[in-house]
Amino acid sequence: MSQLLKKGASGSEVTALQQQLAAKGFAVGAIDGKFGEATEKALMAFQKSAGLTPDGIAGAKTFAALGMSTDSPPATFAATSTATETGLFTVDVVCRMFPKTRRQNIEKHLPAVLAAMEKFQLGDRAMILMALGTIRAETEGFVPISEGISKYNTEPGGRPFGKYDFRKASLGNNAAGDGDKFKGRGFIQLTGRANYDRIGRNIGLGAKLLENPELANDSAIASDILAAFLRAKESLIRKDLSRFDLASARKRVNGGHHGLDRFSSAFKIGAKAVGLDGFTERSDMEEVPDGTFVNPEFVILEEERDFEEMVIGD
Repeated sequence: MSQLLKKGASGSEVTALQQQLAAKGFAVGAIDGKFGEATEKALMAFQKSAGLTPDGIAGAKTFAALGMSTDSPPATFAATSTATETGLFTVDVVCRMFPKTRRQNIEKHLPAVLAAMEKFQLGDRAMILMALGTIRAETEGFVPISEGISKYNTEPGGRPFGKYDFRKASLGNNAAGDGDKFKGRGFIQLTGRANYDRIGRNIGLGAKLLENPELANDSAIASDILAAFLRAKESLIRKDLSRFDLASARKRVNGGHHGLDRFSSAFKIGAKAVGLDGFTERSDMEEVPDGTFVNPEFVILEEERDFEEMVIGD
């Protein structure tokens, strides 16, 4: 990341800045790699919200507040908007990464996932492996799905997903029935009225996702949601991967260790298949209970839904 970004700048670093601001709910206009007036206004609004000097210039403190690393990882893991290595991830390769998954599901949904990764300029091997490993950990069937009823979201004999109703602070839910309407969906289980609204606008749907939450289970839209989230955490994820630290990379998505065994297995099998060296010889797995952390800011997993303030990556 450059030392300073300001109005008039252009390029992939500006694109990354715009993506990060948009992911945090600040309207940057077109995400086009051009630092114009809209980007400047969005940056100033973010800086003000973060307690920084609202000068419209992105420096070290602003990058840190946005979760954008200023360190440069090795070239293998560095951000590159021109990398398009999606062709390496054939159905056969991905089936090896998902040994318990029906091939027909992978054939159906893999093209949308790879298209979304290219769309969000994450078409290199490392970030595609991150996306596929995330799907293996979250929705191993390789199908965007709706959250099921469980003790974590529904009281015995109560309204389905009633525990989510009126959780305005963490989910933006403010009415009876919001829990069911805005339950977890997609590849990473997008949850809550506020998150459906925010991510829908960030991926270019306006209010459509809020008005029709079932769209989050559409293959292309679920893929865009996944890619947009990874793009917002890209700098931190790449730094973790440059250290071969899969456990920390996984935490960027889940906030804990849920599915780490499946994530790491998929990542390592895929890395060997596509020639990304350094992972198969390492074991960074930690013996921890599964499903103990969640991220109510963006995704909430079925295994544990009682946390109100966990935020991934902090």
